[in-house]
Amino acid sequence: MRIKLTSLMVEDQTRALAFYTDVLGFVKKHEIPVGEYRWITVVSPEGPNDLELSLEPNANPAAKAFQQAMFAQGICLTAFEVADLDAEYARLKARGVAFTKTPVPAGPVKIAQFADGCGNLIQLYQPM
Repeated sequence: MRIKLTSLMVEDQTRALAFYTDVLGFVKKHEIPVGEYRWITVVSPEGPNDLELSLEPNANPAAKAFQQAMFAQGICLTAFEVADLDAEYARLKARGVAFTKTPVPAGPVKIAQFADGCGNLIQLYQPM
């Protein structure tokens, strides 16, 4: 058993796809119409190509309440590993990403967090 797909709820799929590809640098793998929504996945250009992040429409009222509560409490809904957090922080800051926590040591990692503009807080981490 292995993880091949994970999902992140987003308020707007079009805005999320633009943010996750144009700003963060992920690559769109799938965009398939499914009723009024789309099945959208992105992958890291650093591989592997078969580990996908699905940008799920946040249409369920319970999911929306959960997402809003987590955001209000400052809890990140996912985390992405980077090789050089300070460089990634500078790159994303220059692209207008709204960081809610600047890079700080946290035990065996260094972390930072930002808002994705689609209802989520995302954590970046660098193993130390």
